[in-house]
Amino acid sequence: MTEVNRELTENLNNDIRSAPNSAFSFFSERGKRIYFPFKGILGQSAEAKNSKINATIGTASEEDGSPLTLECIEKLINVSPDFFLYTPSFGLPRLRELWKEQILKKNPLLEGKNFSIPVVTSALTHGLNICAYLFVNENDEIIISDLNWDNYELIFRTAFGAKFTYYETFKNNAYNTDGLIQAIRNSSSAKKIVLLNFPNNPAGYSLSKAEALKIKEEFLKLAEEGHNILVIIDDAYFGLFYEDDIFKESLFSLFADLHKNILAVKIDGPTKEDYVWSFRIGFITFAIKDSNEKQLKAFEAKAAGAVRATVSNCSGIAQSMLIKAYQSSDYEKEKNEKFNILFERYKKVIDIFRKNPDYLNNFQPMPFNSGYFMCVKPIGVDAEPLREELLSKYNTGVIVLSGFMRIAFSSVPLNQLDELFSNINQAIKNLKKG
Repeated sequence: MTEVNRELTENLNNDIRSAPNSAFSFFSERGKRIYFPFKGILGQSAEAKNSKINATIGTASEEDGSPLTLECIEKLINVSPDFFLYTPSFGLPRLRELWKEQILKKNPLLEGKNFSIPVVTSALTHGLNICAYLFVNENDEIIISDLNWDNYELIFRTAFGAKFTYYETFKNNAYNTDGLIQAIRNSSSAKKIVLLNFPNNPAGYSLSKAEALKIKEEFLKLAEEGHNILVIIDDAYFGLFYEDDIFKESLFSLFADLHKNILAVKIDGPTKEDYVWSFRIGFITFAIKDSNEKQLKAFEAKAAGAVRATVSNCSGIAQSMLIKAYQSSDYEKEKNEKFNILFERYKKVIDIFRKNPDYLNNFQPMPFNSGYFMCVKPIGVDAEPLREELLSKYNTGVIVLSGFMRIAFSSVPLNQLDELFSNINQAIKNLKKG
């Protein structure tokens, strides 16, 4: 590391230490080393941005100075040539502002609380990678529910060498908040890392208001006892809430200023919320009690440094299109229309179980109330042979995870849902006959 870069690193670390909280203790060795190269190519290019002759950045231009593009590509997407240029590693400033505005609008409890400006990532998987990059050392323990997205293992365990401690997701047909808290208490790690995902993938479950408040109260007790807790909040399916008793804000709003020993990291994005799966745009946002502007800016710079070190910057076309969408007068109306399509499918699934109580003899639905998914537990047969039976004999595809079947009702037209569950029931009957 050059002397200049060593200075950049130490300045960021000092900024993170500048507030009276435990923020710096959460960083991994890698996270402590990362910096944003303000004085490298990016910094020098920024200084020369308004020069008459600018020979700094590695793009190409037409003779009139506009971006050099292939017209055949430009016509395909009908956008300005400026959309083809690199974006900052932090993300386009306007998009970051708009997303922070959306976070505040969706989470009224955040009003008046201090949190960072979101940094753009290459969708949520990359956001989780950035989180691991900054905070997870090899052999660190991560506390996670037993029903979880299988990509967590690839990211945190395979790529970063963490260990998982599982707690049972549901107990007595409700979220197992006691199991979560007990897993934290049983941990011998100095830094408790907890990964929470609501609506949950694969279960399609979001916490009730009472469950969310209980988790908040228990985390506060743990922090007051001296435990340092990093809460990673995966909000991939945020907003797709179908029942009235759900806590309809991100847990980030509860943890943002809860205690100086609790660092909250929110990972979210438009992928599922706005149905733009191929855009590959996400956000990472930080909050901790007693933070100051210098500290939050340092969090952002370290995240942007990790973006720079992995993908350099994220899709400018996708970011620019999202800015246009969020400024459109039709955005809210169209989003509500798409939500209602999924809500009708959710209600249809509820109705199918109400009208077919005999299904419960062959498979048991896990609690679900939100998101894209639900899980069912086959009775009397194993999930993997059932999946194969459904695929080969009923032309029906489902996912098997941890002995459960994940059903994405989000991707099944309303008029096929009856057939889907009928096929599951019949396939189980056939397998039982053997």
